[in-house]
Amino acid sequence: MTVPAVLAIDQGTTGTTCLVISVDGRVLGRGYSEFTQYFPEPGWVEHDANEIWDVTRRVAQTAVDAASDADIRSIGITNQRETVVLWDRATLEPVHRAIVWQDRRTQPICRALRTAGHEAEVRRRSGLVLDPYFSGTKIAWLLESDPAIRARAEAGDLAVGTIDSWLIARLTDGASHVTDPTNASRTMLFNLHDATWDDWALDLLGVPAGLLPDVRPSSGDFGMSVGEHLGLEAPIQGVAGDQQAALFGQGCWTPGLAKNTYGTGAFLLLHTGDSVVPSEHGLLTTAACDASGGLAYALEGSVFIAGAAIQWLRDELELVSSAGDSEAMAAALVDNGGVYFVPGFVGLGAPHWEADARGSIFGLTRGTSSAQIVRAALEAMAYGTTEVLRAMEADSGVETAELRVDGGASLNDWLMQFQADVTHVPVRRPPIVETTALGAAGLAGLAAGVWTDAEDFLGAQGDSARFEPGSDARERATAMQGWNRAVRATLSWARDQS
Repeated sequence: MTVPAVLAIDQGTTGTTCLVISVDGRVLGRGYSEFTQYFPEPGWVEHDANEIWDVTRRVAQTAVDAASDADIRSIGITNQRETVVLWDRATLEPVHRAIVWQDRRTQPICRALRTAGHEAEVRRRSGLVLDPYFSGTKIAWLLESDPAIRARAEAGDLAVGTIDSWLIARLTDGASHVTDPTNASRTMLFNLHDATWDDWALDLLGVPAGLLPDVRPSSGDFGMSVGEHLGLEAPIQGVAGDQQAALFGQGCWTPGLAKNTYGTGAFLLLHTGDSVVPSEHGLLTTAACDASGGLAYALEGSVFIAGAAIQWLRDELELVSSAGDSEAMAAALVDNGGVYFVPGFVGLGAPHWEADARGSIFGLTRGTSSAQIVRAALEAMAYGTTEVLRAMEADSGVETAELRVDGGASLNDWLMQFQADVTHVPVRRPPIVETTALGAAGLAGLAAGVWTDAEDFLGAQGDSARFEPGSDARERATAMQGWNRAVRATLSWARDQS
């Protein structure tokens, strides 16, 4: 006997995860694989879009094959946001490697636009700041990188999109060139107030409107996957950028609920309902989903490097053999030995927005151990999250009652307890921490009728773990003072160009 289920494709920055999730919340099949990271110049980060497609197709097939008792009725897609692919409409071949959200090559473009006085209007229209993080300047760079690319784009031969659009184009053999509001809102080209592509922003960055995908509700019709690709023919009915998918997957679809995802970066979102709330504390305003998958809004703070710092300690410094080792190393120490790690490898995001910042470690002595450096990297995730949470409370006027968490690093019990202690806010972790995939499944499953409504979907997830804050307020304050001092020093280094 088969059970109703959804295939969730979670295409992340370092790998793709695919889950087959049943109506009762069980994971019936799973597949995962990393893919290649390219660093052609300092501050540049690229992916091979064809490799992403090949890996996604392979791990999706693995998940589907493992779920022999699943009746897969729909496909949901969630993706690394802001990463841009430019491809040939006819052949579906990329014309350049994908430019990743971490890439900083468009800093000169952002600086020129800021100097020209455009930042306030960009922010008013899109909810975003002028930073290389976002897709618009990446698209502008691609179009200016080669006159032939510009000519083909203006002739209508090319299409551009974030990774969701790229995967949908491949799954449908080019029949669908679409995206959803959550991904569109990360491009700097989408007007949050009108929920359409913004002609003023397109003119500002020189992007032809014909390059861009149609924007459709996050839960709805995105086309039909061709059977030969994944071993099944199914409608694609749920799409959301990874952080908004996680927000939905955590049940945060009403105003005042917040979640943090600890992945490559750390991303904190606070749902603000149908209100576009401008930020005065270095946050972003972005599209989100309501309980039906329709358009809503959120405040967001992005910490660019979180789990990626542990990956760096593993791959480059070889201080840990696996990310899981970090928990035992941190727990074995009484404190951090005065060591603070500001992982600004690709600049600092919210609330500082300093693209020229780089990674810094402070407080080193001859007695500093590798375990203290590892612990400092874990602590940095909690400190950065606390900074953003405090800014969010200041903008919204709402005190956070609970922080819902997910992502790979949320499995680290030591880190989750430290997070609760530093923020003095209870932390709740769901039984399935891959809530980006879960959110995509929920959006697709609602459209397909797998779940009757959002509460039915949330109820299928089961019980959560909870971490209560400790009682030593003085120790928490001292810890944050040390972090703030390290951040000030990092910012000073970045801004002293003399």
